[in-house]
Amino acid sequence: MALNRLIIHEHLKGIGVAGLVGSGLLLAVGAYAVLTLVPAWHALDTLREQTRQADEYVAQVEQGSAAAPVVPQHQLDEFHRKLPAQQQATVAIDKVYALAAEEHIALSRGDYALGIDPKTHLARYQILLPVHGSYPQLRRFLHALLGQLPAVVVEDVELQRKRIDETDLSGRIRMTLYLSRS
Repeated sequence: MALNRLIIHEHLKGIGVAGLVGSGLLLAVGAYAVLTLVPAWHALDTLREQTRQADEYVAQVEQGSAAAPVVPQHQLDEFHRKLPAQQQATVAIDKVYALAAEEHIALSRGDYALGIDPKTHLARYQILLPVHGSYPQLRRFLHALLGQLPAVVVEDVELQRKRIDETDLSGRIRMTLYLSRS
């Protein structure tokens, strides 16, 4: 083992300081290549593959074999188109009363307020309806209401019994009907 150390010492003495500095620089360049350039080359290959896939997708969209991506603004426009128009508010309210009649729920005269939502700029019909019926009837009515009128948001439901032995509930339902302003 002492012989190997002696041989290495003699070789290092033979190449001198300039050789040691050059060897150190070669080691530093090798370490730089391994630690920096190789991962960068892999990242570049990944980006090239993603670019190739994107080009293929664009070509498929242009040919009509793939669907175009959905842009959030298009989603919002589609949502606004699906809402009932402000002129159809009475049709939607008639639908609320028809759903209540199907469940034999007594709806008293409600309070209605039309306004504009400042955030969405949609017409907003706020409705407060006094209701009277059994719990299963009211539950089926609310389920049908939300299922058949997706533009309705039930904001509050207040129900109470006058006496514990009664099966009918009295209360009120506060909802908002969103309407398109077109």
